[in-house]
Amino acid sequence: MKRRSFMKMTVAGATLAALGACAEFSSEPDIVDTAVAAGSFTTLVAAVQAAGLVDTLKSPGPFTVFAPTDAAFAKLPAGTVDSLLLPENKDKLVAILTYHVVPGQTLSTDLAGQRLGVTTVNGADLHIDGRNGVKVEKANVVQADILASNGVIHVIDSVLLP
Repeated sequence: MKRRSFMKMTVAGATLAALGACAEFSSEPDIVDTAVAAGSFTTLVAAVQAAGLVDTLKSPGPFTVFAPTDAAFAKLPAGTVDSLLLPENKDKLVAILTYHVVPGQTLSTDLAGQRLGVTTVNGADLHIDGRNGVKVEKANVVQADILASNGVIHVIDSVLLP
């Protein structure tokens, strides 16, 4: 009888361990894979790759990413993106990209009706105004709450510059 109880506990423990392991390998894509699949963030994805931030944004997080679209990058002065993608400008690119990322997962419902400041991954403060839509600095959130396995993406219409 004691042996049978021990066996049941062992099987139950193994089942729980297997379920826990499965939870770590969510079928939901991470932030990088979600951005790639969307198709409207090719410049952002190229910049993340050039900055060496892919592994960071694939890590468990969670992160809140204010993601500028390709159209947002196109608003920058001519040659800006090409210049930022050069290896000698990697530090500047990292500073700009990490200014778009906030630790933790913040959904639009957390921002609605509020004005707040948050600290980005690069250490600078970001001002968010959720009183009439959601505005991050001078950028508008045009699509909110795109969930990923390691956080959330909010699509913005301008590139944020620290």
